[in-house]
Amino acid sequence: MERLGTGIGWRPEIADAVERMPGIDWVEAVAENVCPGHLPDSLRRLRERGVTVVPHGVSLGLGGADRPAADRLTALAERAEALGSPLVTEHIAFVRAGGSLTASPHLEAGHLLPVPRTRDALDVLCENVRIAQDSLPVPLAVENIAALVCWPGEEMTEGQFLYDLADRTGVRLLIDVANLHTNHVNRGEDPSKALAELPLEAIAYVHVAGGFERDGVWHDSHAHPVPRPVLDILTDLASRVSPPGVLLERDENFPEPAELEQELRTIRRALEAGAVERVKAELRSAGRGVETWTGATGQGHETGAAGATRGAFGLPHQEGVGGARQRLGLAQAALLSALVAGTPVPEGFDRARVGVQARALAAKRADVVAKVAPELPEILGEGYRTAFLGYAQTHPMTSGYRRDALTFAEHLLSTGCPGDPRARRELREWWRERSGPAPRSRRPAHRLARATRRVLLRR
Repeated sequence: MERLGTGIGWRPEIADAVERMPGIDWVEAVAENVCPGHLPDSLRRLRERGVTVVPHGVSLGLGGADRPAADRLTALAERAEALGSPLVTEHIAFVRAGGSLTASPHLEAGHLLPVPRTRDALDVLCENVRIAQDSLPVPLAVENIAALVCWPGEEMTEGQFLYDLADRTGVRLLIDVANLHTNHVNRGEDPSKALAELPLEAIAYVHVAGGFERDGVWHDSHAHPVPRPVLDILTDLASRVSPPGVLLERDENFPEPAELEQELRTIRRALEAGAVERVKAELRSAGRGVETWTGATGQGHETGAAGATRGAFGLPHQEGVGGARQRLGLAQAALLSALVAGTPVPEGFDRARVGVQARALAAKRADVVAKVAPELPEILGEGYRTAFLGYAQTHPMTSGYRRDALTFAEHLLSTGCPGDPRARRELREWWRERSGPAPRSRRPAHRLARATRRVLLRR
């Protein structure tokens, strides 16, 4: 396993600071935000300095019922090659559901959602991971995710699920210790037990991030400092194995560079504390003449390996993965529809938690649309967020965020909004520029004329 060292998530907002930051061995970039033919200058300079760059995908949906889309796999492969990366990473999650597999409307979550820890879901995930491995030029590592909701009828713990996944596919693991803490608060799961069940030798690297707790629910925000419980889980992991790499994630609410550097120093101290405990344990074992193995304990994996007569959701198994895909697809479509389209919550789910997750998805959607189309909050002002959240209640996302921004604008205009005539004219002009069959003229004179009209409209 290649040693990566200490890294930080590269984001455009902190690109300059990351370049100047001491002790950065590698960075991770969101794959979907990188264009292979037009790499950001900052990433190019880092690569020229010998800093490793790893593309981190967020939209493949390996845990979904459908096979991974060929175009998404091609795009991920292109980014790995353009960046000269030693591996690529994705998530154990589903991000869309419905469609032809379930004869239901196609829906996009716009965020990572947990897969049920069942044999059906594991069978589908394993096949999807193998498809991805065959399509990528470098090894794949997959990440455990944070969850706000629990699936009913789960058959394995997180550690068992990850152990069997790695054992059956040979895939590497990206262990997010912040997500283990999230699942401890939200699902009552023991992070130490999860670490004890993991195949530690399969770990490619580790994520560390911050979040916040509200009304007994932990939100994995990536916008707050790393809390002590997350650092303690990192120390626990480092007491069992020396992780090849550790990376600090921060996606929003970026502090001053000095604060990020301090967080990195704190992470290094947590790793060092774990390494001391690991050495002590090895010395104790050597003193007793006992051979130490730092891999998984192997305890409790019977449920993942043994066959069963019934699959997830109480339905009988069918030969092959086709039946599992359909059962999983129906279950994921029902949950996602409840989250984004307001349909009834499927039986067995905590309705309150589904409501929390639905609100979190809508808020995330509003935030991302504001980033990909920053003109919308400028045009709508303080009314943007209220208007978008109202729109989201009855208009689930069926495509990407850019299409979502256009559909939102169309909805407002069709209902006579916004009320301010000047803002409505400006919104109409914005929509016309982006929704035609071909882009409007990119010539500087034409762009200047459009900008001048926008200024005049504001007067």
